Formats: sequence, structure tokens, C-alpha cells
Amino acid sequence: MKTVNGYEIIQLFESFSPKKYAMEGDPIGLQIGKLNKPIKNVMIALDILDEVVDEAIEKNVQLIIAHHPLIFRPLKNLLTDQAQGKIIEKLIKHDIAVYAAHTNLDVAIGGVNDLLAEALQLQNTEVLDPTYEDKLKKLVVYVPVDYEEEVRNAIGKAGAGAIGQYSHCSFSSEGTGRFLPSEHSSPFIGAKGKLESVKENKIETIIPASIEKRVITAMIKAHPYEEVAYDIYPLENKGQVLGLGRIGMLNEEMSLEQFAEHVKKTLEVNTVRVVGDLHARINKVAVLGGDGNKYFSKAKFKGADVFVTGDFYYHNAHDAMQMGLNIIDPGHNVEKVMKKGVAERLSKMCKDKGYSVQFIPSTIHTDPFTFESIS
Repeated sequence: MKTVNGYEIIQLFESFSPKKYAMEGDPIGLQIGKLNKPIKNVMIALDILDEVVDEAIEKNVQLIIAHHPLIFRPLKNLLTDQAQGKIIEKLIKHDIAVYAAHTNLDVAIGGVNDLLAEALQLQNTEVLDPTYEDKLKKLVVYVPVDYEEEVRNAIGKAGAGAIGQYSHCSFSSEGTGRFLPSEHSSPFIGAKGKLESVKENKIETIIPASIEKRVITAMIKAHPYEEVAYDIYPLENKGQVLGLGRIGMLNEEMSLEQFAEHVKKTLEVNTVRVVGDLHARINKVAVLGGDGNKYFSKAKFKGADVFVTGDFYYHNAHDAMQMGLNIIDPGHNVEKVMKKGVAERLSKMCKDKGYSVQFIPSTIHTDPFTFESIS
């Protein structure tokens, strides 16, 4: 197993949750420390509180990947006798780097909102509010016949040729490649200074722009030629749409009251706030992690019977009632599903790469709210 540094860990993380997915102005990325160091243990956290840092120190963590940025607004000073300053000082003294992935992880496939939708057991989900389209391109590469399958498999494994529920889609046509190696070349086929003709196959496939570099790297590595002949064309075909929130269907219809209990159980919360008639029938559900106040009209427009989100405002609740949209607010902290989800995903990716690193979901409860009934 290979020892890795922070850059290699973050490169894997950003392969599914790149910074370009984030909303404008979102303070994401490396916030504390450095990545150019060996990493043995990575903690995945929702929030970075003093107790979370203590947990990281106890577990010999070198890097924390957090959903909520520790530094959300620019610092005017760094006072180590105040709460935030104490946390930053402790992190620096123990050489623990902090990387924040906020709205980019909300948008990402398999990120916070997909994890919430999966927990709620929603089916046939789609994006609630599109914010990003992954443009499509066409890759065309010319390969000697005997190496066609090797190159085709390499680019397919890297993600080329994904169309709907199908992967490794491509098309081949036969032809003849011609080239004249120079005196300074090292030709795989042919001789220097002699015009060569080779039976080749042209492989055509599509690639999302977001993985173009990865696919090209895999293609060149698998290709036998010293200089690979290939073309990249922009396409007008619609690419994959990404964005905030998800909307999908329940397996079975239930009442709003039953669904509220379902939310409490699946998202592991003791209480929820409910807006609407408890006897209302629920089939279609919209969910958005964190503060979803801006998106309840979008949920209604897309036909949701109920909108599951946190931090819902009093007056917005009245507006939702007037438009016939039920609301369930389980709190902001349900985004904690990202701790286990991200840890498991990165663990698998590192295992496939042969990286020797452990991912540890933080066990600290960071919800600042408790609800007490007073008799």
C-alpha cells in the first residue's frame, strides 16, 4: 500500500466534488495548514468545533474534510483568546489541515442531497434546482487494430461513453493511418525516414467535459504510439444537469404524519417541525440539505407534496401553507449524513488506488439545538 499526501487525497475528493460546482462566493477549499505532507488519517466532519478538533487530535488525524467552512467570512484578526482563534491555533499547533467542501458537495452526485434522498428512500430522483450542466464532448482516437480493445476499455473505465444507464458506449470504423517518423522519433511501428501505412480503427465516443483530462490520460497510457492522434469536438447534445436539492417519489403513499415519523427515523432526529395537514397524502418529496428557504416555491412548482429542509422561516411557512405545500423541517444538522457517506466513498477510492489511508467519520454531535417539552 502506498503512503499518500494531502494533495492526492483532495485530488480524489475533487474528482466527484470539484470546486466549480460551488455557488459563487462560497469559501471552499484548503482553509488551514498544508497538504504537502504524509496523510495517514482523515476525519470527515460536518462542523469544526473545539470538541471535533480534540477528537481529531486523539485519533492522530492529519487532515479534516468538513462540510461547513470553519472560516466562512474573511478574518479581520486572529485572536487566540476567543473561540474561533482558539480552534485555529489548536489546529496549527497539531499540524491538522482543514479543507472545506460546502455547496460543491451539496451539488455533487453522491453528495449531501443524494445521501439525504437515499436515506429517505426516494425513487427516480432528479435535481430540484439546476445550477450546473456538464457539457459533452466527442473524443475520436485512431488506434492500431491489435490495441483497439485495450484503448477502448481504458477510456471506458475512465468514464467515457456514458449515455443514460449505459456505459462504455463507442463506435468504431476501419481505415488506414499514414505517418513518416522523423530522425528524432522512436516509432512503435515503422522506421525512421520511411512513410508507413498501418491498418487502424477509429474509436468515437462521448465524454463529459469534467472528466476530459482523466479520459485523455487513460487513453494515452493505454495507447502504444509515441504520439497519439486524437480529436476533441464540442457537442450541442445536452449534458448531465447538476444542482441543489433532489425530488423523487416514495415507494408507497403515506400521510404527512406517517412521513414525519419516517423522516425522524431515517435521518436520525428526535423531533421535526411540520407545516400542513397531518392527514395529507404524500407521494412526491423534495429534499434540500441545510437552509432551503429560497427553494420551497421551486418544490411546489415541480409537484412536490412535501418539502424536507432545515431552518425554515415563520413567514415562509405561512406562504407554503397558502400554496398547499407541506413542510418538514428536521433541522440543518441532518447534513451529518455526509460524514459516513464521504468516508465510505473515499475509502473505496483509496483502496482501489492502493493508498494506505484511513477515513474516520467524526462522532461528535454538533447540533446546537435541543427541544424540550415543559409540562
